[in-house]
Amino acid sequence: MTVTVNVQPDARPDLGRPGVGVVKVSTWDVGTPQRQRAAVEAILKAWQSRDWPSAGLLSYTVHIGEDGRTLLHYTQWTDEDAAQDFSDNHRDGRVAEIDAAVPGIERLGIHSYTLYRSGGLGADERRVPGCVVIVDVEFDGPDAARQRAWVDGVFEALESDSHLHPGGIAGYFHISVDGTRVLNYAEWEGAQAHREALAGPGDGVGSTTPQWAKVQSFPDVSGGGVNRYTPALSLSAGV
Repeated sequence: MTVTVNVQPDARPDLGRPGVGVVKVSTWDVGTPQRQRAAVEAILKAWQSRDWPSAGLLSYTVHIGEDGRTLLHYTQWTDEDAAQDFSDNHRDGRVAEIDAAVPGIERLGIHSYTLYRSGGLGADERRVPGCVVIVDVEFDGPDAARQRAWVDGVFEALESDSHLHPGGIAGYFHISVDGTRVLNYAEWEGAQAHREALAGPGDGVGSTTPQWAKVQSFPDVSGGGVNRYTPALSLSAGV
């Protein structure tokens, strides 16, 4: 049965969607703002010209990096088998078409996650985000309990902080399947609100509280980063 592609420009994924067994997140470096837009257009063309690959792929969202060179890809799958089937049977043609339109894309790796916890950062979670902030945390080895402890510590800090910037809307904390990473997909009113929060008295978006100090000094954190994005395109199976 033929399944068309539903296109939502400038849309975010439904982060609380039921049935998601695994989330894949990857980054491309395309070099310039012009190539960012060209790559998004090439992705749209490559996907619209083909049927939706399978029921196991629930959504595919592309985000444009504020840095003027990267694209963040966020895909929701029913399970790992569905993702592997796409890679084996449906990926190559799309990749070849995109690479022909925008040569020289550098693919910086992909990680598999499950959503662990989510919650509001501000008083009104119904606001429409103007910016997505991706917070990556990498640990020095696999430890599922440590992943959860770090996330739980962030929630304790958020709940104890009476001076959070009002521009924060919600955070969706993912833990990697391999036990080594945490990714927070954080929604903000806009990039300026996030910049203002970072410029506050604390180290990061929080205040100078003992709970935030515990997060910031959490043991065995070996890397990570904070990057801002704007959703450019969200694809899903048509009805």
